[in-house]
Amino acid sequence: NALAPGRAILGVGTGFTGRNTMGMPPLPVAKMVEYVRQVRALLAGEDVLFRDGKYERWIRLLSRDRKVGCINLDDPIPIHVAANAPKALAAVGEVGDGWISVAQDDAGAAAGIAAIGASARAHGRTFDRPGGKPYTTMLTTGCILRDGEALDSDRVVRRVGPVTVVSVHAIWESARGGHGFGLNDAVTADAYGRYIEAYAAGRGSPADRRYLDVHEGHMLYLKPGEEAFVMPELIPLLSLTGRADEVRERCRALAAAGIDNLALQAIPGMGRDLVEEFGREVIAKL
Repeated sequence: NALAPGRAILGVGTGFTGRNTMGMPPLPVAKMVEYVRQVRALLAGEDVLFRDGKYERWIRLLSRDRKVGCINLDDPIPIHVAANAPKALAAVGEVGDGWISVAQDDAGAAAGIAAIGASARAHGRTFDRPGGKPYTTMLTTGCILRDGEALDSDRVVRRVGPVTVVSVHAIWESARGGHGFGLNDAVTADAYGRYIEAYAAGRGSPADRRYLDVHEGHMLYLKPGEEAFVMPELIPLLSLTGRADEVRERCRALAAAGIDNLALQAIPGMGRDLVEEFGREVIAKL
């Protein structure tokens, strides 16, 4: 915020990625709401009463003198809340300045924005944007198909597979009582379970750390053999992948539903291809 005032935002969530990768469940939504309130007060330059076990202490952000190059609290930093489930969507309306979501179609995006707006009104809040809606970001990835290219081509699988296979990780989590966005598929869970046991055995990974094996490469790369779990029929649903005209049309539909920002995950080593492709075939033609 000191380098680029007005361009910094803070995104928070209950922790699908951050907590699952440590083998722990997400934080309760109420705890996230409390955290957002505390951070908002700190960013406003206030002292905040912080509790840690038996300890209770007043805290503040120190070293705020901008003349010596310290933090900038003069320009507001909006807090955007990641949410998909009903309680978390309500939390966006209660304490958030914006909404971060994943894997939405236009109907899901519109429904989420409506739920957030209802919660905001119930808490006496409004969003200072056209239509009274929150600034909305959807996390995704994508690939523009070349002439005659199939969804299961090596290039497409390498580009979007690391992101779309996260749905299979979620199914595996759900089957074992973990947090998996409510995704359930016994056949897929069983098949992936056999795969990950074989993968872990080849690495000598202890049985009590299987979650570490599952989430290795999370949204970055596919583990050897994991490409078998990238389902071509789900790629267009979980990412902006298709012919250029199809992707442009989906972007228009998402914008009409209220999505303001499509944030594309770039896979290491393939980021330039994604930027050039979407710049040429999508952004320049919308």
